[in-house]
Amino acid sequence: MGYKKADSIFPKHLLDEIQKYVQGEYVYIPSNSSRKRWGEKSGARKELVKRNNKIRKEFKEGKTIEELANQFYLSINTIKKIVYSKGK
Repeated sequence: MGYKKADSIFPKHLLDEIQKYVQGEYVYIPSNSSRKRWGEKSGARKELVKRNNKIRKEFKEGKTIEELANQFYLSINTIKKIVYSKGK
């Protein structure tokens, strides 16, 4: 995020209106574009969902929590959270 001079961006009438509320301070104007959630751009989120579904499937097929923890290099608590959550 870079800083821009307000008088080079806003029309004079709008700048005058903004200056009624704020003078000499920084103002952050967020974009209204929809932001992607963590991992959506890189595909990491999709991979985690796929991994978690595989863990749930193998648990239902009879693998123990300890076996899954070793297989997926995750803690027992993490495996429990995955298999006992509803999953999306």
